[in-house]
Amino acid sequence: MMTHHVLSMTDLSPSEVIAVLDRAERSDLAPLLAGRGVALIFEHPSARTRNAAELSVFQLGGHPVTIRGEEIGIDRRESAEDIAATLSGYHALLGARVARHATLRRFASSIDALEREVPVVNLLSDHEHPTQALADLLTIRQEFGDLTGVKIAFIGDANNVARSLAIGAAQVGAKFSIASPSGFQFHSEDIALVASLGGEVEVCATAKEAVAEADVLYTDVWISMGEEEQAEAKRAAFAAFTIDEELLTYASARVIVMHCLPAHRGEEVTASVIDGPRSRIWEQAENRMHAMRGLWHLLLEEGFVS
Repeated sequence: MMTHHVLSMTDLSPSEVIAVLDRAERSDLAPLLAGRGVALIFEHPSARTRNAAELSVFQLGGHPVTIRGEEIGIDRRESAEDIAATLSGYHALLGARVARHATLRRFASSIDALEREVPVVNLLSDHEHPTQALADLLTIRQEFGDLTGVKIAFIGDANNVARSLAIGAAQVGAKFSIASPSGFQFHSEDIALVASLGGEVEVCATAKEAVAEADVLYTDVWISMGEEEQAEAKRAAFAAFTIDEELLTYASARVIVMHCLPAHRGEEVTASVIDGPRSRIWEQAENRMHAMRGLWHLLLEEGFVS
């Protein structure tokens, strides 16, 4: 038996994704974290992820312990393996927002070597952002009642957020299209992975093509943390990939707009769109907490998977 770590959306089966969403909407979940702690490591600054993680732990009766990157100095003060070994002796779960996805794998391997029942959950890495995708799917399901056949159009950088959302869409039977400038597109292995899950990534050359009859228009900042030196070059490359009022006219009549935040109004999305009646960004942000609560609960109740 192996501890059920969630480093990628692929670490959840389609039925487990739905189970997380179902639990996220329940107000009667058992307080499975009563008297227990959850370690929350943040190498990067956080607003939504930290608040969502801390409160979702509290809502299940647990005590969140947030640890900043400089406090533990991963691979500077001590190794990732030693940090995970130490924290897994105290806590029921370990959530981590890290610069490198490999750090999460090292956390998980260290805990597995000790045969401890402490799942590691990816709260963001350079490769994926599964807890964001779960909140996104929850928001879309609340809007449309069902996820099957819903078309999600992602406009912008094919980044960690886009990758997790594309995988999640395949897992729940939603459609996924993406428009990104040259040099910022999915790799072939990303598209192959989605296909292996029964989904498809429709790669489009223009934003207009991607949003045709889309039910969800999704975007993210053009310049992520650590990319500040690329800011001007990226702004030039992404100039034709802004979600604005005109782009909405090419989408479905029931279209909603989503953004994982923080937003740069006037760059990836106009103020009139993100603050307009089609926007669901605040519901989406709140759902970060609910989705995380559902995930913690599933992992604690499941315990292990073979």
